[in-house]
Amino acid sequence: MNYTTELNKAYQKLKDIEFALDASSIVAMTDSRGIIEYANDKFCEVSKYNQEELVGSNQSIVNSGFHPKTFFKDMWKTIGTGNVWRGEIKNQAKDGTYYWVDTTIVPFLDSDGKPYQYIAIRYNITKRKQYEEYIEVMAYTDPLTKLPNRNQFSKWIDNYDKKSKETVTVFFLDLDRFKSINDNFGHDTGDIVLTAVADRLRDCLRETDFISRQGGDEFIIILRNDDSEEAVAQIATTILNRLSLPYKFGDTQTFTTASIGISRAVLPTDDLGVDFVENLIKNADTAMYHAKKQGGNKYCFNTAHQNVVLERNYEIDLEIKEALHRGEFTISYQPIINLKNNKIVGAEALLRWNNRKLGSVGPNEFIPVLEQNGLIVPVGKWIIATVCNQMKEWQEQGQLMQRICVNVSPIQFNDRNFVHDLKEILNEVMLDASYLEIEITEGTILDIESSSKTVYELKDLGVKVSIDDFGTGYSSLSYLKQLPIDTLKIDKSFIDDLDRDGEIIANTIISMGKNLNFRIIAEGIESKEQLKYLVNQRCHEGQGYYFSKPITSQQMTELFNEF
Repeated sequence: MNYTTELNKAYQKLKDIEFALDASSIVAMTDSRGIIEYANDKFCEVSKYNQEELVGSNQSIVNSGFHPKTFFKDMWKTIGTGNVWRGEIKNQAKDGTYYWVDTTIVPFLDSDGKPYQYIAIRYNITKRKQYEEYIEVMAYTDPLTKLPNRNQFSKWIDNYDKKSKETVTVFFLDLDRFKSINDNFGHDTGDIVLTAVADRLRDCLRETDFISRQGGDEFIIILRNDDSEEAVAQIATTILNRLSLPYKFGDTQTFTTASIGISRAVLPTDDLGVDFVENLIKNADTAMYHAKKQGGNKYCFNTAHQNVVLERNYEIDLEIKEALHRGEFTISYQPIINLKNNKIVGAEALLRWNNRKLGSVGPNEFIPVLEQNGLIVPVGKWIIATVCNQMKEWQEQGQLMQRICVNVSPIQFNDRNFVHDLKEILNEVMLDASYLEIEITEGTILDIESSSKTVYELKDLGVKVSIDDFGTGYSSLSYLKQLPIDTLKIDKSFIDDLDRDGEIIANTIISMGKNLNFRIIAEGIESKEQLKYLVNQRCHEGQGYYFSKPITSQQMTELFNEF
């Protein structure tokens, strides 16, 4: 084969190709070794090299190092067998900038069918790639915190080597009471806090750790360093300490803390199934829920018991949604005794639930679920209506008590229709409001401004108000003089432990309540010694198993007649 003749033919073919191409085409010809034999003006313009620099150089002169070696190995394998190769390549110009080209490489074959030259036709697609990268950033990055978002997190999981041998630890992090920041300072301030939280999390973690914002105030962190449990606990502690520091904006500052659930697995493992990362996240979420239940600003490792509790809560949540409609709720009554004359003067109404599948479920289990799913408002309204009707029925039977007491959830108490609904019930039943006492906890009146409005509306109706579990809440005692409270109920925990310190606390509550003209009730009286002590302290009233456990309305009628 006459090489010069063939080369001239190739050049002529190249000119024919260039003529057919538009002015934006980047054209180059290389020999079988990859040495550039020809470069058009567009190639020089885009690569920032002149003709003298390009011709005679290896085509790797524009290699950016972006693509792995296997990328070019596959390319040479394709064109080396005489096939056309098409793909997108990221190159580097002489000035260090990068550009993308949509490339087609066509081999010229000799008489034996082997390539001896290649022509590469390229189109500059840098702007398109930049836009694609921008779109990908938008699709996979949280715009506020610039952390990976849920999409990128899912992509990370899909690409994870499920056969890798390592210990994987998942943190599920949720900010405590973050809603109050948005409510009190606005969402702009909430965004500032979230951005600061993301920055602090980055500072606490290593390059090998993966962090993403899942939305709202939830973050997921994955540690892949075979850390010991002690090291993981230290990382969690560091995060909690950093996040609890004040967040300043302008002349104002606010605070928040976090709850962290932690789950771990040594891989590979069959215990968590093929979706082990998702199951680790689920377990970490469960652990986070338990950290929240302990008051927040805590980390909690996942345990099998937590999963059992979560499953139980799930079953309760499913069943309780129809409990009111199915008539599964009942009211029990525990008598309140005048400790001076030993007469029944009232009763506390207590909600009970007996489910068709779960059987009898304790209030400590189902009341929080009612509050979480919002059903506490309609159920609470049903309780008040049922209790008022029962009180009216007792009155008509000649069973005269001073009052019937009903516990009200903070969610129900703060519902804007609470007082209106209560007034309608009293009017419909035709029960004098003075026979009804609403029991609230100290936590219910943390916001003294809004709670005082509701308390005063209740008092205007003639409804009595008592503070339940007194002494266990967070409030300042100043509310006692700001709100028209009728009754203080000494929490059972103080009566259970009447040692020296317990007696001092109980004495203080009784003395203070009397001086403020409150009625004082002691809850949880279970022994003769406790009763004797309270009588000696001239506590007004008491209730507890010493007198009676919670009983049905019919049993209450019989007990009233016995006293």
